[in-house]
Amino acid sequence: MESLWWRAALLSEGCPLVGVSSADGGVGRSALTASLGGLLALAVPDPVVAVDATLRAWGGLEHRVVRRSSSTVWDAVAAGVDLADGGVADRLAQVGPTGLRVLVGESKLSSKRRPPTWPELFGVVAHLRAVFRLALLDLPTAHSTSTWRALSWATVPVLVSRATVDSVQHTLRLLAHMRTAGLTQVPDRAVVVVVATSPSVAREVRAVEQLARQSAAVLVRVPYDPALVRLDPLDPRVLTKATRSALTEVAAAVIDRCPADPAAANSPGSASNGEK
Repeated sequence: MESLWWRAALLSEGCPLVGVSSADGGVGRSALTASLGGLLALAVPDPVVAVDATLRAWGGLEHRVVRRSSSTVWDAVAAGVDLADGGVADRLAQVGPTGLRVLVGESKLSSKRRPPTWPELFGVVAHLRAVFRLALLDLPTAHSTSTWRALSWATVPVLVSRATVDSVQHTLRLLAHMRTAGLTQVPDRAVVVVVATSPSVAREVRAVEQLARQSAAVLVRVPYDPALVRLDPLDPRVLTKATRSALTEVAAAVIDRCPADPAAANSPGSASNGEK
């Protein structure tokens, strides 16, 4: 963990984007976004934000953080350029137990409130990048051109898969299709996270994981953890030791792929970040 903190302290300004998506639905993207974001919030000296970018009115990050207000990503859209003010952005975000700021999705559909469109969402992200050191986007499944575009723009694409043969194979096909489409930067930078759905993982899954390791930059399997399955707020510090270890590996892979500024290591507070 100390090595992760040190590398996180070297993050350059500009707010790298971590885009979390998948080839399948129901693989635990929001749980991974919240738990990984919570861990990164411990490591990165400045505030880290996670944004519900699913463009839907249900599920997502709202179940993974305790709500301190009714604010959602729609309020961030309505704030416009004011969102680039750190105080405004912080007021609209929910705050996780490790300090992760979270813009939850909008669940109301009315004449005054709705989930954002892609252009509105990208506007929100652009303003947030002026405030936060690192941003995670909980994206939809990679079934649309817009999600592919978001993954290609991300500094670090993270693809989540269930620990089943079919799910990992679907991720492999997604990576192959993106290479064929000329988006080679996505598989070349991708961190594939395979989430176990039971305490034991079949030998056949381990075999197809080896193929996935050849197609992506990094593959990490996260062991089965009941806390990741329940639709409850997540605190990465109370996950099992094995789960925390795997998530730390994912976090290190993410940080390793973000631009670094050696001068940042000498900035005030960078060495004492673990006390947040």
